[in-house]
Amino acid sequence: MARVVYSKLRVSDSAALGNAVPWAPHNHIAGIAAVQAGAAQRDARSGEDRFGALVRPCALGSGTLRVVIKDCLDIAGMRTAQGSAALADAPPARVNAEVVDRIVADGRWRIIGKSRMHEFAFGVSGINPGCGTPVNPHWPDRIPGGSSSGSAVAVAGGLADVAIGTDTGGSVRMPAACCGVIGLKPSFGLVSRAGAYPVESTLDCIGVLAREMAPIEAMMATIAPGFAAQTAPAAPVLGLMIPATSDGIAQAVASAVQASGLAWQPRELPGLDAAFTAGMTIIGREAWHALARYADHPAMGDDVRARVLAASRLTVAQADAAEAVRQAFSDAVDAALEGLDALVLPTLPMVPPLLSQAADAGALLPITRLVRPFNLSGHPAISLPLRPSTGEPLAMQLVGRKGGDAALCAMARHMMQALAAIDQEN
Repeated sequence: MARVVYSKLRVSDSAALGNAVPWAPHNHIAGIAAVQAGAAQRDARSGEDRFGALVRPCALGSGTLRVVIKDCLDIAGMRTAQGSAALADAPPARVNAEVVDRIVADGRWRIIGKSRMHEFAFGVSGINPGCGTPVNPHWPDRIPGGSSSGSAVAVAGGLADVAIGTDTGGSVRMPAACCGVIGLKPSFGLVSRAGAYPVESTLDCIGVLAREMAPIEAMMATIAPGFAAQTAPAAPVLGLMIPATSDGIAQAVASAVQASGLAWQPRELPGLDAAFTAGMTIIGREAWHALARYADHPAMGDDVRARVLAASRLTVAQADAAEAVRQAFSDAVDAALEGLDALVLPTLPMVPPLLSQAADAGALLPITRLVRPFNLSGHPAISLPLRPSTGEPLAMQLVGRKGGDAALCAMARHMMQALAAIDQEN
C-alpha cells in the first residue's frame, strides 16, 4: 500500500488576489528531478513554454496573474481549433466566450495563450498526435491527462498561475491528478458555457486549475456570478468512500484523511459504477451529434474517430436508461451528503499510465470511473494532489452539494491546511 507523505508547505502570498482567502499550497511532488523544478521556475520568470502547454500565445488583460484558456473556448480573433487538425482552416472566433470577457474585465488577470487539449475534448490521455501532446512536467514519462492537458501542464510547469479547462467526464480533475495540481469542476450550470464547445452538453462544466487554492477561489469569483470565498466550518465532517482501486490508492487516500485530523464517517454511494456507464452513454450520444460531420475528415485522429463512430451506434433506449440513472444517482449523492460537509474519495482508481502504456485510448476510459459520475449528477468536485511514498501521482477528490461550490472550496482549503500542519509538526 502506498504510504502518504507530505512536502514542506509555505503560506502563499496572495496579495494580488484581493479578497481571496490565503492558504498553504502543496509544493512539488516527491521524485521531481531538480532540473525539472528549475525549468518550472524559469518558465515562471521568462514565460517560456518549455513543456508545450500552449497551442498559441496571446496577450489579453492588464493583470499580473497569468491565465491560459483551453482551446475549446472562443477568443475573438483566434481560431478555436478544439485540438483538431480537422479545424486547421476554421475561421477565427468573432467574439470572446463569456468567461474570457469576465477574465479580461477583471484587472487581476492576464491571458497569455490557448492551451493544448485532447482532440475535440473526447479523450482522457491528453495524447494528441495531430496537434501536439504537452509534456507532464513532473512525470514526463506519464500521460498529462485529458482532455484539459495543456491547462494542467501550464499550471504544473509554472507557465500560468491559473488555467481554464472544461470537464465533461473528468477532463479538469483527471489531468490535475496526473500533473499534481488542483482541479475544480463546478456545479453544472454555475459558470456560463457561452462560447464553449461543444455548444450543447448536459455534462460539461468550465473549470479551474491552479497550484494553490487562493487562485482557484479568486478565479471562481471572476467567472461564477455570486461566488464568494467562505471560511471553513469549525468542525467539518467528511464522508470517506473507499471504492475499489489498484495500487493501494483508496487506502492511501484514507490514510491522508485520517492523518488530517478532520472528523470523518464511512460512506457508501450506491450506483457509482452505473453512473459511470450512464455518463459514458450520454457523452457518447452528445459527442455523436456534435462531431458526426467530422467523422469522415481525414485529419481526425484515429482514436477520436473510433469513439465517435462507436457512439453513433448508441440507441435512444440506451440514452433513456442513462437519464433514469442520472436522476437516481443525483438523489443518491444528495443522500450521501446528508450530515456531511463533503464526500472524499480518490480522484483516479489507478496510477496514471506511462505514455508507453497509453496506445489503446479506449482501454484508458475506466481511469475516469471515479470522476465521471459527478458530471452525470451535476455536483461540484475538486481534485487535490497528495504525495505517496512511491513518488507516483496521487490525488483525493472532494464532492460537495449542488450550488455549494464556495463551501466545497473552503473545505478543500481546510483539508490542505490540515495536511500542511502535519508536515510542520514533523
